[in-house]
Amino acid sequence: MNKTALRSDLILLLAAIIWGFAFVAQRIGMDYVGPFTYNGVRFALGAIVLLPFLFNSASKDEPLVKANHPSDRGKILIGSLMTGLLLFGGVALQQLGLQQTSAGKAGFITGLYVVFVPIVGLFFGHRSHFTIWIGAILSVTGLYFLSMTGGFSIGHGDKLIVYCAIIFTFHVLFIAWLSPLMNSFLLAVIQFTICCLLNLIVAFAIEPVHIATILQAWMPIAYGGILSVGVAYTLQVIAQKTAHPAHASIILSLEAVFAVAGGWMILNEGFTTRMLIGCALMLVGMIIVQLQPV
Repeated sequence: MNKTALRSDLILLLAAIIWGFAFVAQRIGMDYVGPFTYNGVRFALGAIVLLPFLFNSASKDEPLVKANHPSDRGKILIGSLMTGLLLFGGVALQQLGLQQTSAGKAGFITGLYVVFVPIVGLFFGHRSHFTIWIGAILSVTGLYFLSMTGGFSIGHGDKLIVYCAIIFTFHVLFIAWLSPLMNSFLLAVIQFTICCLLNLIVAFAIEPVHIATILQAWMPIAYGGILSVGVAYTLQVIAQKTAHPAHASIILSLEAVFAVAGGWMILNEGFTTRMLIGCALMLVGMIIVQLQPV
């Protein structure tokens, strides 16, 4: 592994650690505010944190958007708006699912996108390997052990997290396409702003929004906004300038391990033997995916 690849992988690992413990913050935050209020405020905070870095990078000679033709700039703009829409859909489903499932389970199910990314990536010209299918089978089997009930039905909260993983699949692929074409901070601020506005629109429509309860949730909101959004999502954009999409997804999926650790240490979440077997199968499946040649 060359130094550039190692640097990208370490940056992605740091993002995974931050995101893993963010599942705990998201659960605690909803003790005070609704899911859309929580997401709206934390993404607003994340965008604000990045503005000084965006202004600083804009003052340099490097162009914010690397495109010569106006039509190319238009495609990049539309793509960056789509990342915000996909981010909104993914975090909204994740936050709703967390109301009905544990932080640890949510972390592992979200990690399914590590299998979805290379499969969907086939349609975007990304090379994959037969290990993708082995990883997919193991991950789906693990999901069965982790989430299926005796009646062969998946819990509603777990189902929402599966949909969230599907949306994050396309988000990772859009970031992989856009990150080499535009300034990392610009892309981050655009998607955070779109995600923030959409969440706040829904929040004011269906949730009670009060400054007092938002202030009560300041600690999980601060973690979710400054670290999970402002830092980790930006680290993802920076690292994916040079990281292979499938490698990026496998490293980011390790957030599941840290989600379980955080749920156990902070929320006192327990796991049955069946659930631990499911987690182990999913983690092995995710790691096998990385064995594909790049």
